[in-house]
Amino acid sequence: MSQRDVTETTESQIAVHWQEEDYYYPSPKFIGQANLTDPAVFDRFKLDNFPDCYVEYAEMLSWYKYWDEVLDTSDAPCFKWFKGGKLNASYNCIDRHLAENKNKTAIHFVPEPEEERIDHITYHELYVRVNEFAALLRNKAKLKRGDRVTIHMPMSAELPITMLACARLGVIHSVVFGGFPASACADRIVDSQSRVLITMDAYHRSGKLLDHKPHADEAVKLSEEQGQTVDTVLVWQRYPGKYSSDKPMKDGRDITVNEEIAKYYGERIEPERMLAEEPLFLMYTSGTTGKPKGCQHSTGGYLAYVTGTSKYIQDIQPKDVYWCMADIGWITGHSYIVYGPLSLCASSVIYEGVPTFPDAGRSWRIAQNLDVSIFHTAPTAIRALRKVGPDEPAKYNYHFKHMTTVGEPIEPEVWKWYESAVGKGEAIIVDTWWQTETGGFLCSTVPGISPMKPGSAGPGVPGIHPVIFDDEGNEIKEAGIAGNICIRNPWPGMFQTIWGDRDRFVKTYFERYCKDPKSTDWRDWPYLTGDAAMKAEDEYYRILGRIDDVINVSGHRLGTKEIESAALVADEVAEAAVVPVAHDIKGTEPDLYVSLKPGFEPSEDIAQKVSQAVIDQIGKIAKPRRVWLVPDMPKTRSGKIMRRVLGAISNKGDVGNVMTLANPEVVDTIKTMVEKE
Repeated sequence: MSQRDVTETTESQIAVHWQEEDYYYPSPKFIGQANLTDPAVFDRFKLDNFPDCYVEYAEMLSWYKYWDEVLDTSDAPCFKWFKGGKLNASYNCIDRHLAENKNKTAIHFVPEPEEERIDHITYHELYVRVNEFAALLRNKAKLKRGDRVTIHMPMSAELPITMLACARLGVIHSVVFGGFPASACADRIVDSQSRVLITMDAYHRSGKLLDHKPHADEAVKLSEEQGQTVDTVLVWQRYPGKYSSDKPMKDGRDITVNEEIAKYYGERIEPERMLAEEPLFLMYTSGTTGKPKGCQHSTGGYLAYVTGTSKYIQDIQPKDVYWCMADIGWITGHSYIVYGPLSLCASSVIYEGVPTFPDAGRSWRIAQNLDVSIFHTAPTAIRALRKVGPDEPAKYNYHFKHMTTVGEPIEPEVWKWYESAVGKGEAIIVDTWWQTETGGFLCSTVPGISPMKPGSAGPGVPGIHPVIFDDEGNEIKEAGIAGNICIRNPWPGMFQTIWGDRDRFVKTYFERYCKDPKSTDWRDWPYLTGDAAMKAEDEYYRILGRIDDVINVSGHRLGTKEIESAALVADEVAEAAVVPVAHDIKGTEPDLYVSLKPGFEPSEDIAQKVSQAVIDQIGKIAKPRRVWLVPDMPKTRSGKIMRRVLGAISNKGDVGNVMTLANPEVVDTIKTMVEKE
C-alpha cells in the first residue's frame, strides 16, 4: 500500500503524497578528506548541551576578548550570543590569515566578457585594499562605528572589499541587490537612515554594459522626498580610470572612489573591537508585500555560525576554490560568498554575469579554468542550466567534490540531473534549507556522515532542532504528516530583531506559538519559519513551500512544491509553477504553468501528459484546472519565478508593476494566452 493511501490529514494539516527517494551515499574518497566525519557531533549539539555546544563554532574565530555568557535570554526573543566577547569580522576574514597565507588567492573575480582577464586578489592585496577603502570611509565619508551605509552594487570584487571595510570600522552595512530598482534602494536608505550610498558606475549583464549610476541619483532623490538626506555618494568605476555612465557626477555629493582612494595609499586601519552582540549588517527581505524588513545580524553569533556551517556542511577548507553562484546582494552571498569562506581562508569565486552567457557552457568553463572544487547554486539556476544545456557539463574537465543547493526546494528529477550531469556522479550534494532571517543553514545532511536523498533537505544541522506544529499549536510527531515547521531553540546565526521594529519581529516570527510572552526561557519561544514541511521516518525534512502558498482544494491542503515536482517528471518539462485559482465549490484549484526544454513544441498532448503526471504522482485531487505551456516564466533579475504574477493572471487580477522583472515582456504574452480561453 502506498503512502498516499495511508496518509490522513485534518483540515489544518497539509496532505503529502510524495514518495520517498532512495539514499545516495558519500564516497570513501570524500569521507577520507571531509572536515566532519564524527557522528558524535549530533550528541555534542543535542538540546541537553544547549547553548554551550555552540562554543565549538565560536572557537573557530579569533577573539580579542572571550565572552562572559554564551547566550543571554533576558530580552527574549531578542537573543544575544557570546555576550561580552569582542572581535572584528574584517580581522577574522583577512588579517589572521596573513602570517601563513598572504599570497593565497582570496577572491577570483571573473568578468562576464570572456576576453577580459580574471582578477586574482590575494589575501595580502585584499588586506591593502580593504584598509585603504576603510581609511576613505572614515576620513572622507566621515563614517564611524554604529553608522549605517547603503551599498547598491553589482557582483564585483569591490563589493566584498566595501563590506569588509565597513566591518573593519564597525559601520553597519546594508547591501541592496544590484538588480533592484532605485525605489527599493531608497526604501532601505530611509529605513536604515543611511546618509552614505556606495555604488558603481556600470556592470556587464547578458552581453551589455548596463549604466548603474542613474539608480543612485534616483534613489537619493526618492530618499530626500521621504525625509532622509544622502550627503555622500561613493562611486566605484567598473574600469578604473574611466567613467562608464552617461549620468554626470554631482559636485559636492559624488566622489569617484578610484581617484579619491589614491590619497590613502599605504593607510592601515586598526580593526574596531566590536562586541559580539553589536550589529554587523542589515539584510532586507524583498518587501514584495508591505514595508521591507531589515533583518539585523550580529557580529559574533553570525560570524561563528557561518564559519561553523561553512566548515562542517560545505566542507570548505583553505585548499578549496569555492564558487557560490549566488549574488552577494542576498543573504546567501553574505554568508557563503564573503564571510564564511573568507573566515576559513578559502578562495572564493565572484562571477559578474549570467551563468548562460555567452552560451550554456560558460559556468563549466569557469569551473575548469579555476579548478573549482565546491559549487553552490540555487535550483532556479540548476533548472535553467538543465533547460538550455543538459549535455554541456560532460564537455568540460572539472571535478567538484561537493555541491550545495539553496534558495528553494529542489525537485528530485532536477536533483538527479545535478548529481549525474553536473557532479559527474562524484560530488556530494547538500540540499540546504534556510532563510534571510536565519543567517545560515537550518536543515541539511552532513556530507561526510549522512546519505543524501533527492528532494529532501535532510535533518536539522548540528544544533538545530526542528518541530512541526499544526495550526492549533499541536506538535505533529507522525512521519508523513505536514504542518508548519518551526525551530525549537535559538542559534547564533539567527537575526537579532527587525531594525527599528521589535514588535513586528515578535509578531511575525514568535507570537503564534509562544507559550508565555513574558518568559525569558528560550523553550517558550519557538521560531516560526513560515514554511510548510513534513518529516519522513528517517527524520529527514522535506519543505513543501511557504505556508501562504498552500492550495486548499475541497478541504485538502496541498503543498505547491509537491505539485511542481510531479510536473517535472514529464521529460519535456524544464520548469513548473503552480498557483491557486478561486473556485466557487472547491475553494481553490491549481493552475499549472510549464515551460518546455529546447526542442519541444507546445501541444495539447504534452499538456495532457503533464496533467496525468500530477494525477499519477499525487492523485486526482491535485489535477490542474489548466496546464499552461508558456515560452518562459516571469522571473526576477535573480532568476526566481514570480508566482504572484502568474496567480494574478489566473485570477484575472492586477499583475502590478512588472518592469523590474528580467523578462517583463513575457507577462503580456501569458496574459493574452490565458485571457483567450
